[in-house]
Amino acid sequence: MEANGLGPQGFPELKNDTFLRAAWGEETDYTPVWCMRQAGRYLPEFRETRAAQDFFSTCRSPEACCELTLQPLRRFPLDAAIIFSDILVVPQALGMEVTMVPGKGPSFPEPLREEQDLERLRDPAVVASELGYVFQAITLTRQRLAGRVPLIGFAGAPWTLMTYMVEGGGSSTMAQAKRWLYQRPQASHQLLCILTDALVPYLVGQVAAGAQALQLFESHAGHLGPQLFNKFALPYIRDVAKRVKARLREAGLAPVPMIIFAKDGHFALEELSQAGYEVVGLDWTVAPKKARRRLGSW
Repeated sequence: MEANGLGPQGFPELKNDTFLRAAWGEETDYTPVWCMRQAGRYLPEFRETRAAQDFFSTCRSPEACCELTLQPLRRFPLDAAIIFSDILVVPQALGMEVTMVPGKGPSFPEPLREEQDLERLRDPAVVASELGYVFQAITLTRQRLAGRVPLIGFAGAPWTLMTYMVEGGGSSTMAQAKRWLYQRPQASHQLLCILTDALVPYLVGQVAAGAQALQLFESHAGHLGPQLFNKFALPYIRDVAKRVKARLREAGLAPVPMIIFAKDGHFALEELSQAGYEVVGLDWTVAPKKARRRLGSW
């Protein structure tokens, strides 16, 4: 610890590192607890803050994101904070219009329908510069956490982002996105590569801004069977981890634990455990003891 109580990046010294030690596979005195939707509708103060402006305007306000991230920690003894943001800021930064429709969820007025629609997307190299507001929110929140608990950054995985961009919003079947995989495999891989190229500097930028762990959300893994998952999701999940870690080393930034959470991806737990992440998240359909037996210690 430095004499002024600041860590190597100039942030307040971390007082509770239980979550990070657990993520690195180290022994801890207790099982750390955090919630993936810590800033949520169950909090009246969250609803009051959110009512002041539309969803993506909130996402673009570092002050609002910081406040929403800290609210749950004022009520509960959680062991980590996760920055308030949304996975769909990445398609927005690629030039797609996204709105949050009350009672319906995210909506893309002009989704990707044909291969040539990929030409509408911005160069993925500019995405990180478009998302400076997320980095500002992370830095502000890390300062205001005052070392109480670590701060988690996150992004959506390429397949999950692709589903929204092709479907135009949420879907119970992902019929349009899956049709792309079958009928336009080359264009699908092209889109997934664009998204991977956008995600890597975005995640590295989150660490540079102060994120102490990263989570990749493959929220729509369950819409793919093992064959499609192994072809169109897993290679990009692996690539994100490999490239983020390499970029962190190149930038002289300390490594952070990375978490992969593939919702309903129980069929791919073994593959995910070998994908380059320190933590594999489990959803409610998987018994932790059975998952541990399947994966052992990796």
